[in-house]
Amino acid sequence: MTSATKTLVPTIATIIEAFDETPDVKTFRVKIDDETAAAAFKQRPGQVAELSVFGAGESVISITSSPTQTEYLEFSIKRCGVVTDYIHTMGAGDKLGIRGPYGNGFPVESWKGKNLIIIGGGIGLAPVRSVLNYAIDNRDDFGHITLVYGARSPEDLVFKWEYERWGAVKDLDMNITVDCGDDKWSGKVGFVPTILKEVAPLPENAIALTCGPPIMIKFVLQDLAEMNFAPEQKVTTLEGKMQCCVGLCGRCNIGSLFICKDGPVFTLAELNSLNGDF
Repeated sequence: MTSATKTLVPTIATIIEAFDETPDVKTFRVKIDDETAAAAFKQRPGQVAELSVFGAGESVISITSSPTQTEYLEFSIKRCGVVTDYIHTMGAGDKLGIRGPYGNGFPVESWKGKNLIIIGGGIGLAPVRSVLNYAIDNRDDFGHITLVYGARSPEDLVFKWEYERWGAVKDLDMNITVDCGDDKWSGKVGFVPTILKEVAPLPENAIALTCGPPIMIKFVLQDLAEMNFAPEQKVTTLEGKMQCCVGLCGRCNIGSLFICKDGPVFTLAELNSLNGDF
């Protein structure tokens, strides 16, 4: 079997835990069955995997756990199609196919010593959570961390079980917001770009990474520009455009790039170089 063929053959993994994040998002903790395959699965923050359900198909899912978590892989999955609907019916002990990891991931090694501004919306927090927890687990390698995260409502916020831990981390400014609050909500109310402007992070020695709904990303990037963040300092991930993950299907082709092979993580400077193709 060639190395190219191996990348297309899933290995078997077992769900060891599954729990609800929101009414339509569940987090799955997954462990690869074969010890050799598990040891070879070394992901970087921001990489993805193909998860397959026998008889239903496969779907590209971001790996939301940090590489510093070695006991299992975490995938936070929004129910939005045939495969994800099926995965949502699964639980501890059920089997999945998994192949990967794929993509370039976030270049966290080159960000050592820098301040991190992490901006997420809805399920878009899942890909950048891997960077957040990586930076927390390697806290002395990074400067100040600013988190701005929002969702439509309190019940749509993901990873609520981590907020207390994140809030206790030194030099971490956590800003959680919702578009519309309820009687029990005592936090911020407002769209993510609005809260970002209130927080007003400084661009000096900083990297800003964002993931979420396209309209949110559009305004976040504009606001960061007004704060004098250079295109090279603004980073996003386009894994939602990926399908086969190995550059064969052509679904993620943009200009001269294949998102699955050249990305999915890009700086705004790299995206601007596509001359309108993006």
